[in-house]
Amino acid sequence: MNKMKMLLAAVVAVAMAIPAAASEVRLSVEQSLKSGLAATYTSSGLLAANTYKVRNDGKVFLHFKKTGAGDCTVTITTPGTSQGLAIADQTVTVAATTGDKFVGPLPASLFNDASSDVSFSISDTVGLSIAVIRL
Repeated sequence: MNKMKMLLAAVVAVAMAIPAAASEVRLSVEQSLKSGLAATYTSSGLLAANTYKVRNDGKVFLHFKKTGAGDCTVTITTPGTSQGLAIADQTVTVAATTGDKFVGPLPASLFNDASSDVSFSISDTVGLSIAVIRL
């Protein structure tokens, strides 16, 4: 029985050491309303290893709220070039504990990939929530 517990503990330790596989995650866009919008925030299942994608028509805002102890750096990909030179990705810091940032609008000509999506990554997920809103 003791060997079984040791084996189980070893398996759990190895499983916890393996980082979660990175994937692309599509976030839904909500339309703002004249009467007001109670936005839906995504907070569970966020992983720093993921790339998040949002359909963008140039009128999209990202809203980040942070209650966790560490800052979060959001890196928004700018896939385009200007005169053959890569355009630097945009980075935004969402402050720890009280961070509350609206980012956008995101001009399609600057931020969209060939599929009309904006892509971004996040550095920290503890206490982070994200809403995507279209004007």
